[in-house]
Amino acid sequence: MDQVDHVDQGLLCVPRSIPSMLCMGLPSWRAQHPQATGYLMIPALTQDFTSVADHIDQWVRLHDIPWEDYERLLTARGDQCGVRVTYLEGELEFMSPSIDHELLKKRLARLLEAYAETVGIELEGFGSWTVKSEPQARGVEADECYIVGPVTEAPQRPDIAIEVIWTSGGLDKLEVYRGLEIPEVWIWQKGSLRFFLLREDQYVVGTHSRLLADLDPAMIARCMAQESQTQAVRVLRSALSEIPTPG
Repeated sequence: MDQVDHVDQGLLCVPRSIPSMLCMGLPSWRAQHPQATGYLMIPALTQDFTSVADHIDQWVRLHDIPWEDYERLLTARGDQCGVRVTYLEGELEFMSPSIDHELLKKRLARLLEAYAETVGIELEGFGSWTVKSEPQARGVEADECYIVGPVTEAPQRPDIAIEVIWTSGGLDKLEVYRGLEIPEVWIWQKGSLRFFLLREDQYVVGTHSRLLADLDPAMIARCMAQESQTQAVRVLRSALSEIPTPG
């Protein structure tokens, strides 16, 4: 799979009551609203909208949205829709992930979970949990997120948020995560895994995770290149079995 490096995108002004857009999905919503302007503009879409749109992450962004409207939109959407919502200081973004995006994030999630199980680390997954803070005017839904260690009480935020960058563009997710004080953000992009580690109030790039310090990103990259998710997990387990145990 080749990553979509850049897509020119505009801004779509729509009514604030938009649960239909959220729940039918952005590609279908756009197909039913050809008169709308300012959304994702790709010449190829005029020839074969469905086949191209399936492989491109799509965004709609709204300006000057009060926090109360963001909360209402989350309530209207519920838990049934595939559109992910990000809020940053009045900017509200909807993202409909492509099939390739979802394939990669699921493969990475399966690898991380298999790793934790194999090496004996407690890891709780929370999927695309909506993490938000009204005082910080931020809200985000990661591709996947996790808490490392036993969960003994209702968590306030994940330890690790995972993001797959498939189509460039969109809000600055790191700025959203920074304000929400997420300790680690892992970004998979162009065949490699990068770690952004919160230090004081800024992210620094690390070569490894602080929370899972023994996890080898090169090994994960090799597994991500396998032909299927199942094969990726097999390769990971095989590689881990060959690592000498301490003592």
